[in-house]
Amino acid sequence: MANTIDVFNQYFEMVSATTDELKNEVYKLRYQVYCIETKFEDPEHYPDGLEFDEFDQQSIHYLIRHRSSGDFAATTRLILPDANNPEKLFPAELYCQIDNVAVMGTINRKHLAEISRFCVSKAFKKRKNEAHTLVGIDPNWQSNHFTLDERRTFPHISLALMVCAIRASYENNIYYTYAAMESALLRFLSTLGIHFIKIGPLGNYHGERWPAMIKATDMNDNIAEKKPDIWDLLTNKGCYWPSVKNQVNP
Repeated sequence: MANTIDVFNQYFEMVSATTDELKNEVYKLRYQVYCIETKFEDPEHYPDGLEFDEFDQQSIHYLIRHRSSGDFAATTRLILPDANNPEKLFPAELYCQIDNVAVMGTINRKHLAEISRFCVSKAFKKRKNEAHTLVGIDPNWQSNHFTLDERRTFPHISLALMVCAIRASYENNIYYTYAAMESALLRFLSTLGIHFIKIGPLGNYHGERWPAMIKATDMNDNIAEKKPDIWDLLTNKGCYWPSVKNQVNP
């Protein structure tokens, strides 16, 4: 695992999209994935080729960049609570049915966020016949565009997006995180010890997705104990959420 992580870092980098230029790269990639590739959004609503919404202004954005080509492979955002209106609903609350009241009732919304627009460019996605990878290469992509070592890193792009979300959570005092997730992604993350709790039924929101939630301390306790190599990657060997046992339980 460690060697794979080293190889991933050799070919890819996680980029915090803090400038207008980088945010435009986020919106361009989202337009490509959500409007062109999956058709979850109507491209006519975004004539400039930039997919964005009302939540982007209160979000932390990240990109995964392929080092040698400079292409952006993936992106995600962490929607933070609205500082002026903490009761403002998140997309998962607006577009999914949430019925696990017991889980939600005790959460301080100042420490609640949502992982959103979690997407990977078609060039780096899994082929249907690639049984041993999470994220592969499109069948029509140039066969010599990526080296063999680079292709071996593709299954870790989704994991790298989780790393970005965890970093953003740590830096913004977020302890609980919503997500609307595909079943396949939930299963993949669960095998790594990242157990999102389903908080409602499967619904149609950019495809079939489960409304889910995870608590940072629970996630870190579980991963640190059972998957220390994954915990090292997710927390940059403890730089983010550094002391699992000594964390405050908000």
